Amino acid sequence: MSLYDQIIEAADTLRQHTDFQPRTGIVLGTGLGKLAESVALVAEVPYTGIPHFAKSTVQSHAGKLLFGHLGEHPVVVMSGRFHYYEGWSMQQVTFPIRVLHALGIERLIITNASGGVNPHWKGGDICVVRDHLYLLPENPLRGENDERLGPRFPDLSKPYDENLRCRVMDIAARHGVRAFEGVYSALQGPNLETPAEYAMLRTMGSDCTGMSSLPEVLVARHMNIPVLMLSMVTNVAFPPQVIRETTVEEVIAIAHAAEPGLSLLVRELLNEL
Repeated sequence: MSLYDQIIEAADTLRQHTDFQPRTGIVLGTGLGKLAESVALVAEVPYTGIPHFAKSTVQSHAGKLLFGHLGEHPVVVMSGRFHYYEGWSMQQVTFPIRVLHALGIERLIITNASGGVNPHWKGGDICVVRDHLYLLPENPLRGENDERLGPRFPDLSKPYDENLRCRVMDIAARHGVRAFEGVYSALQGPNLETPAEYAMLRTMGSDCTGMSSLPEVLVARHMNIPVLMLSMVTNVAFPPQVIRETTVEEVIAIAHAAEPGLSLLVRELLNEL
């Protein structure tokens, strides 16, 4: 079965669960699942019930699609994402984004947790991503291209939607949320980076770094979906003398503590839209 046919099969299965029409897709990252509790649910579908979906194996990732409203805005929320380091192929990692596109979303909001390499930032700050450094070992667009999904050589001169970024920065300023525009980098993981690697990323122009999200961005832009990415800085790793050992439990705890600010930005943005 071709990728296109797999997408159609998955979308048709979801339409059997609900005829709800979302306008915005949201991907929730590590430790950022609380936003899901604000959704006025219309339908909930576990990934295990959707053809060709992988299984979310990461702590704090629920592994289900939520259909409903945030405020008055119709959304579909990925409560849990897939990572390349889990062993999935890049097509499996990004498959849900293609299905959300088939369901008719108009834009995609991606959230994640990251390590800060901008020495002026601190834990709990939010990076409104304006550009990125793709340092992963595989590209989800590699292989035969299906023109029904997008062009062979998608342009990435404007990977993140400027209007959405400006709106979010204005909302953050009005509500006193610490948010900064910056550059996100992605490495394979699952290990955290070494001091030399953090220094390399800073030299390359990165403000924060993680292990996810960029494959989804590439696939979304391949299909011409406007993208907003919000990255929650959960630990600061530059300069080298500030680095300390970090556990996933600590990352989740910091993300939970700072999530109200991120959730506010998303809710207010959707209210404006």
